[in-house]
Amino acid sequence: MATLTFHGHAACTVRTDDGTCLVIDPFFDDNPASDVRAGDVHADYILVTHGHGDHLGDCVSIAKRTGATVISTVELVGFCSAKGVKRVHGMNIGGAHAFPFGRVKLTPAAHGGSVAGDDGTHTTPCAGILIEFDGRRFYHAGDTALIMDLQLLRGRVDVALLPIGDNFTMGPEDAARAVDMIEPRVVIPIHYSTWPIIQQDPEDFKRLVGDKALVEILAPGASWDF
Repeated sequence: MATLTFHGHAACTVRTDDGTCLVIDPFFDDNPASDVRAGDVHADYILVTHGHGDHLGDCVSIAKRTGATVISTVELVGFCSAKGVKRVHGMNIGGAHAFPFGRVKLTPAAHGGSVAGDDGTHTTPCAGILIEFDGRRFYHAGDTALIMDLQLLRGRVDVALLPIGDNFTMGPEDAARAVDMIEPRVVIPIHYSTWPIIQQDPEDFKRLVGDKALVEILAPGASWDF
């Protein structure tokens, strides 16, 4: 059984059946919603949707301390390499690769793309991340608007993490429409209420989804087995 732990905003960890620890969008130390500090996070692999500070976050420090492999776009892993990260795997939108823990595919996401603090050398597209492991299909949407490309995921996702904060990403209404497009079995709302500008009540999103999917609302630090 795999275990997902939500750490606030868009950060989460997934521990697979064999104990491999995946960390996605590792924003911890500057995350006012986080339940954990970066120095306490273990990782075997770190997957990053894009380079904004609230997603790339503590990736470099965690990767250098743990020896984790960073998986992201070619440009973003190039940035990490330049910062001293030894193990990286670069990909691009639409590409997939089989890792020891499972298969990763980067999917389209509509959002501004840059690496926080970079001079533009490593400007990068934004991605969603589709992971297939242990017979499960797990999708982290990253920061995306509602786009027609989400329909390409229909029937290929068991568990979906979707942003609902609005302003920078989909809001609750658009995220509920994304559920219509993807048809996941379970959906977990992310990227909301970290700051006042993205304040949302996840129960409103749950009502909008209705019986189209099971909505699991996780507080920071809460875990869910799947």
